[in-house]
Amino acid sequence: MAEEYDIAIIGGGPAGMSAGLYAARGQRSTILFERGVIGGQIALTEAVENYPGFPDGVNGFDLAQNMLKQAEKYGQQTKYSAATEVKPVGEKFEVTASDGDVLTAKTVIITAGADYNRLGIPGEDRLIGRGVSYCATCDAAFFRDMEVAVVGGGDAAMDEGLYTTKYASKSTVIHRRDQLRASAILQERAFANAKMDFVWDTVVDEVLGEEQVEGVKVRDLKTGKVSTMDVSAIFVFIGQTPNTDFVKDLVERDPMGHILVNEWMETGVPGLYAAGDARQNAARQVASSVGDGVTAAIRAEHYLSDRYKD
Repeated sequence: MAEEYDIAIIGGGPAGMSAGLYAARGQRSTILFERGVIGGQIALTEAVENYPGFPDGVNGFDLAQNMLKQAEKYGQQTKYSAATEVKPVGEKFEVTASDGDVLTAKTVIITAGADYNRLGIPGEDRLIGRGVSYCATCDAAFFRDMEVAVVGGGDAAMDEGLYTTKYASKSTVIHRRDQLRASAILQERAFANAKMDFVWDTVVDEVLGEEQVEGVKVRDLKTGKVSTMDVSAIFVFIGQTPNTDFVKDLVERDPMGHILVNEWMETGVPGLYAAGDARQNAARQVASSVGDGVTAAIRAEHYLSDRYKD
């Protein structure tokens, strides 16, 4: 017989560990699945400066480890394996792990996050957190009075690109097409911003630098000309891919794959919740993901209390 838990949490980022803390502290048997490194995206962040309570900032990996220790202190179990399937069985759920284990849970909270789409070029992975960023709100302040590059042409690229101009001396948008895809209002704001420059029909072929980003190698798609641009950071905004395919036939998702939830993080399936970057319209910040996870855990507690009275 499969082992049974009150709450299974799929994803070990800030949303998942916050949900785990509240669930376990509420004396609910709780298991958290994590396919890779605890902390998700924040584990790759050198310094988190916008999470409340740390006036001098905090190392992302250290913050994630402390979140995990706190949740496990109250009894959360952690399984380092991906959840490959969630299947309703009566009023409960059967969760299958990538290692072949199968367990039963009365409720499930999906906090599997989303992966930033990457350029897939030399230097990118090596310099993540050292000038390569996928979040201007998180990292732009580190590049005050420096020149930076922004890659992309959609709403996220313009919105986050405009944010970089609060700090950068110049923000150059590099776009592979000859016009933006962003909404008209964001385009208007971007073109009106004196700190923003635009390089059209161009792609980035390489991120340059040893310990920190020192520049990018770019290629004009029309002429084939290759040149170097001196920048201290490159912010990449070419979309996100939510890690939600394993429940694509179970929950309603938007065209990008984000799970649709209400204000209580409830999906259309009773007892199944989604929080953090996996859900639609997430703010994609550590603080907001923590709040999402807490909300989902509180609602799961209400669900359990209503249906499984002693």
